[in-house]
Amino acid sequence: MPRVLCLLCCVSIAVTAKAQQLKKNESYHLKIKRASSPVKVDGVIDEQAWQDADVATNFHMVLPMDTSAARLRTDVRMTYDQQHIYLLVESYTPDAGPYMVESLRRDFAFLKNDNFLLFMDPFDDQTNGFSFGANAAGAQWDGLMYDGGKVDLSWDNKWTSIVKNYKDRWVFEAAIPFKTIRYKKGITHWGINFSRNDLKTTEKSAWAPVPRQFATASLAYTGSLDWDTVPPAAGPNISLIPYLLGGVVKDYNKGTPGKFRRDVGLDAKVAVTSSLNLDLTVNPDFSQVDVDKQVTNLDRFELFFPEKRQFFLENGDQFSNFGYSTIRPFFSRRIGLGGVPIHFGARLSGKLNKDWRLGIMNMQTGKQEETGLPAQNFTVAALQRRVFSRSNLGFIFINKESLNYDPAKEVDKPVYSRYNRNMGLEYNLASSNNFWTGKAMLLKSYSPGKSGHDFAHAANLQYTSKVWNISWQHEYVGRNYNAEVGYVPRQGYIKLMPQVTRLFFPQSGPVLSHGPQVTGTWFLNEDFHRTDNETMLNYGIVFRKRNTLNIWSSNTFIQLLNPFDPTNTGKDSLHTGTRHSWNTVGADYVSKPQSLFTYAFSARYGGYYEGGTRLMTNAELGYRFQPYVSIALSANYNDIRLPQPWGKNSFWLVGPRVDVTMTNTLFFTGFMQYNEQQKNMNVNTRFQWRYRPASDLFIVYTDNYLPEPFYVKNRALVLKLVYWFNI
Repeated sequence: MPRVLCLLCCVSIAVTAKAQQLKKNESYHLKIKRASSPVKVDGVIDEQAWQDADVATNFHMVLPMDTSAARLRTDVRMTYDQQHIYLLVESYTPDAGPYMVESLRRDFAFLKNDNFLLFMDPFDDQTNGFSFGANAAGAQWDGLMYDGGKVDLSWDNKWTSIVKNYKDRWVFEAAIPFKTIRYKKGITHWGINFSRNDLKTTEKSAWAPVPRQFATASLAYTGSLDWDTVPPAAGPNISLIPYLLGGVVKDYNKGTPGKFRRDVGLDAKVAVTSSLNLDLTVNPDFSQVDVDKQVTNLDRFELFFPEKRQFFLENGDQFSNFGYSTIRPFFSRRIGLGGVPIHFGARLSGKLNKDWRLGIMNMQTGKQEETGLPAQNFTVAALQRRVFSRSNLGFIFINKESLNYDPAKEVDKPVYSRYNRNMGLEYNLASSNNFWTGKAMLLKSYSPGKSGHDFAHAANLQYTSKVWNISWQHEYVGRNYNAEVGYVPRQGYIKLMPQVTRLFFPQSGPVLSHGPQVTGTWFLNEDFHRTDNETMLNYGIVFRKRNTLNIWSSNTFIQLLNPFDPTNTGKDSLHTGTRHSWNTVGADYVSKPQSLFTYAFSARYGGYYEGGTRLMTNAELGYRFQPYVSIALSANYNDIRLPQPWGKNSFWLVGPRVDVTMTNTLFFTGFMQYNEQQKNMNVNTRFQWRYRPASDLFIVYTDNYLPEPFYVKNRALVLKLVYWFNI
């Protein structure tokens, strides 16, 4: 194993040695000067401060092609005073509106809106930063940047902005408090880039040029924001965010009376330094968070549902992104779900300096009487060191401890572990031009009564150019590797996964790019005997209007490691060791995002377990009355035909949804999910009023039914008030 880590480090040195310290867009500079007059955020350019500010213009086209100047003119100005950074953007258009937007909802989908985004790297380390922006209707966008170009939109903070529409352009003006962001005192050169998306012309552009195969958020391609003096210190920065909650919950299955809820809790944010933040929470409640999107479950292993609770998401990439998608030593959904109360928690996270990042989190849960689950304490610590220009080394430690609990004393009760611990190292490779990326990881677990074969290792290396995408990934998870606070659905395997993609770019016509992709996936047991494999050939087409088509075929082989019901309905199970193989064909199509009516279709047909067949179709339809109403419908159908005792099985999964954004501070969402496989119908509505920046009133109503005869299983109504105080 050390040989693999050493090999990847050597590859990193080889592919990044030539230009480690010189940024690709080092020649792009925008000077920011102190405002020469007060600035009013109103979308009107009448202040002297804006007349005196330098202008970033002459954007470069990224899509459809990255070989020319942008056709649309965009002018950007920045200035500051003692408390705020100010941003003014003029986005010119060849034709007067209406502009193309989804809605006024915060943190919109980038490719489905006319919008402008700012990417800011205050440490100029090309790895972490902040993003702010708006669509042409005024909906805000803000997020934390990590891994050199990803944006965590769960981050939510206090800043103000406005969008004003003119005949030939739309103007976005914003004031971002210095207290909102984290930066090191004394640094006068920040990484920065600006990105614009225009659906009518299908043009995506950036101020500092970015190759089309990368997102414009890629911090490897930022220019430089040059301050005329040291940026002002943020000063004392303490925020208190209390909530009050009232509601009623009734369980009709148990026939018990309605239970009234009266809760109060508090979150706090303390800036320990200008770049290090302490987050505290006492008795948190997440009742306003969207419920999980249901799926038809035909999988042999545990399904993954993403974390949606903001406390765990904010600045949590050091914890949640350690490892791979199916080898996560830490998965925050293991904490405080399923009725388990969280009493309190704390997280210290941020940058120690340009090269070091730190993250420490501790959470305390209470005892759950119904299941006998003891009170537990969870600790996660992560440390990250930047190496070369954009790569880093990371360390993680995870500890789960059951308090005042002895499994030996449990009689006729479920037994839980006294502790579970994980330690890990990983190396993240990112070359200066982002063409080479990769990761190598090693994890070790510690659990009572388990030793040997208790570690996991994985590594991947990827090369991305305009026409080639070539990657290799391998994984090993020992049969005794145990991550009780992680997401590792499968143990005792070796996985090999190569992938090759080749793109072609026609000079003209409706097709922008097309090309084949070949992917192979092999699973072996620890004795190197094959248990699963899948080979897939895909041909993808991207049209100039941004609609896409993929046609694919695959060959699958599975040797069952455990008994498995291929319908997950409890009828019967196939035996361990039985072998199954089949071929499948499929197609996926996504319509162009410019239309008010959008749609996506996918279908697959082929073999299935025990010589059976499976047909799956999926449709997603959407219509928007921009910018106020968006209606969507998703429908999934599975038809599975097997020998007896399963026979013919069909499962519908239907989910209509409506989003109403009356203003950019007043939202209503309602949706229904009907899951035939689980025999459940869920109805959820949520009203949100952002009555002050980062302060909200939520009213949430939830129902769960049996589909026939619409018998109510449980019902809940919650009212929650959140207020953000700055001290």
